[in-house]
Amino acid sequence: MATHVFADTTVLTGRSLRHVVRSPDTIITTAIMPIAMMLLFVFVLGGAIDTGQPPGTDSYVNYLLPGILLITIASGIAYTAVRLFTDMAGGIVERFQSMPIARSSVLWAHVLTSVVANVVSLIVVVGVAFLMGFRPSAGVLDWLAAAAILILFTLALTWIAVIPGLTAKTVDGASAFSYPLIFLPFISSAFVPTESMPGPVRWFAEYQPVTSIVNTIRDLFAGQPLGADLWVALGWCVGILVVAYVFAMATYRRRVA
Repeated sequence: MATHVFADTTVLTGRSLRHVVRSPDTIITTAIMPIAMMLLFVFVLGGAIDTGQPPGTDSYVNYLLPGILLITIASGIAYTAVRLFTDMAGGIVERFQSMPIARSSVLWAHVLTSVVANVVSLIVVVGVAFLMGFRPSAGVLDWLAAAAILILFTLALTWIAVIPGLTAKTVDGASAFSYPLIFLPFISSAFVPTESMPGPVRWFAEYQPVTSIVNTIRDLFAGQPLGADLWVALGWCVGILVVAYVFAMATYRRRVA
């Protein structure tokens, strides 16, 4: 049974990836906004922001990049919801259900496509960050750990994206859910230290999931020892992933019943 699911998922993932390759503008569009924000904050606003680090453009891009990477992921998963909505509206999913394939493979194909597309976008953003002066002190294991957290975060948000992809009435409705997720890093430690925020905002910023994830990735890039933020970040990512997966699968079963 597991081999059957794996084979079906592989075939359907190849189909979804071919659609992405034929429309590379989705990856480009996903990367453009975070890159524009990074340019704006580093070269226009960065000099006026006190992060508690030595002054200089390159030090702020080091501080900023983890949050920009999360925004990149939040932007990219909107296309997952749109692609799934298009398949549902076009009757492709119903056609797949009439074939002898594992039901879950349809969703997993979209999820894995999202991971691949977002990884490509993240690589583009990191490449631009290097051109802007990003100079990490991370070793190989630090990079691998940061990549693992980013992929886990992508999986968690992608399963959230599956739900509106299945339930939305319009294509705009399928993608609109991503706006709050894109905005969330702005109320975190992604752009400024939370200590500079007023009371209620600071409380929210310190206890929402993005802050712990940003802090962990920032420490990994800097080659610094990891503290409690690592376990909080992993807890948030795994918790969101499990809850979103359960709701997404339940919604999917209702739609194809």
